[in-house]
Amino acid sequence: MLNLGLLPMHMPGHKRRAAPFGGALPDGVARAFEIDITEISGADDLHDMKGRLLETASLAARLYGAKAAFPMVNGATGGILAAVRAAARGRDGSAVMPRASHRSVYNAAELCGLEPVVVPPERVYPGGISGGTSPEDVRRALASAPNARCVVITSPTYEGIVSDVGAIADIAHARGLPLIADAAHGAHFGFSGAFPENASRLGADIEIVSLHKTLPALTQTALALVSGDIVGAGELERELRVFETSSPSYVLMESITACLKLLAARGAELFALYAGNLEWLYSELRGLSRLRLPDRDGARGFDMGKLVVGTDSADMSGPALCRALRESFGIELEMAAPGYALAMTSIFDTRDTLGRLAAALTAIDKSAGRGDKTSPARRDVPERAMSVRQARETRGERVRFPEAEGLAALEYVWAYPPGIPIIVPGEIIDGAAITAARELYDAGIEPRSDSGELPYIAAARA
Repeated sequence: MLNLGLLPMHMPGHKRRAAPFGGALPDGVARAFEIDITEISGADDLHDMKGRLLETASLAARLYGAKAAFPMVNGATGGILAAVRAAARGRDGSAVMPRASHRSVYNAAELCGLEPVVVPPERVYPGGISGGTSPEDVRRALASAPNARCVVITSPTYEGIVSDVGAIADIAHARGLPLIADAAHGAHFGFSGAFPENASRLGADIEIVSLHKTLPALTQTALALVSGDIVGAGELERELRVFETSSPSYVLMESITACLKLLAARGAELFALYAGNLEWLYSELRGLSRLRLPDRDGARGFDMGKLVVGTDSADMSGPALCRALRESFGIELEMAAPGYALAMTSIFDTRDTLGRLAAALTAIDKSAGRGDKTSPARRDVPERAMSVRQARETRGERVRFPEAEGLAALEYVWAYPPGIPIIVPGEIIDGAAITAARELYDAGIEPRSDSGELPYIAAARA
């Protein structure tokens, strides 16, 4: 049993004492010092769970319908890296994955020696929002990838678009391959019929969820869930030890336990209230005329907790909408793209907080002028001149990105959020990529390359 009353002659160096800091600590931080411990008696070990943490892991598996679960404190990124490495099993090959994957998926493929075989989005929505992944596109990609080691999908996407996980799982399993679901934004799925089912229950072999994104848990907390037999829980656990810190934060782990216990005790009640509040919010916003809620009827499913507000029909950009909400109404949104802005909600939002957001959007809508902007977003995958590995090993030159059309990129270009590459190493830089970067700049969003802010990028002749 954990006893915090003992004299701490162990790490960490603050010795659980906040008093010497005086008034230098922000409100609430002092309590974190008091519970920030190390692997002492009764605390359990994240990398050898036997007690308290094993109970938390078992609860997570039960709540998500998985065979095994692993609490994580390196965020979903650490889980993605571990999952892809466990699937690759040290062999070269390829990974079938959406073109609009998070950069952690690309990094995982590169680290594991897997060449990305990318799948275009099933659909591109107004504002440039990438849709889900089509099962048929996955089937076609697998047909061109005889040495594929895994299939990775992003479901839901940052904007809440959901793919047909079950159908894609069947296609991957027919090839004997594991399906890894980057469900970082879907930790709240499966707790209510008002939201889509979680990927583990739909056939994903490994599902990575980021608790802190949509549930009440501290930043960096996540879960790795194992449900299939192609990659064993022990194989994933070994890779988690590779990519996760050997000194995990007990403050973060306690927040995971608290979050899961809350869901177990009151999940049905909290999600019923949440769903009702969201239905009310959408009804309050039905009168918007310049701002708009994008039509996602063509999607197989989407997360109504992600409020995507389009600005294409207004005389403002997504970042301008964010600034107006922040400066005039004291509301901070999650992210903005040139043609839309994204507000994230959770079970901890109330009718009052959602009402404040609805009133602000309604006021901005009434004062905004009309606009007629288009956000060209392509479905086509850029042509590839060389593999990612070859691009990383090729010597090139620093070129201004607007003048690099026709050259092969030797590094990534991306904007964060959402962390999806505009250009991947080895792809030929085309006019669409240059236009996409220029649109980001024009909207006040600064895209970056691996070596720093644009306009320069490492490139070589294709």
